[in-house]
Amino acid sequence: MSVSAHLTELKKKHANLSLEVEQAQRSPGTDDLQISQLKKQKLKLKEEIERLSV
Repeated sequence: MSVSAHLTELKKKHANLSLEVEQAQRSPGTDDLQISQLKKQKLKLKEEIERLSV
């Protein structure tokens, strides 16, 4: 897999996690721990995207 293809996949995953976080925050039944874990995953993806983009 090329770097650009890998970056594209990471960006898609990041966007999907953004949607998940938004939905979880709107849902009254979602606990803060789950939201926090989603945000951590999202941050790791963002850091990986930035690292590969340099």
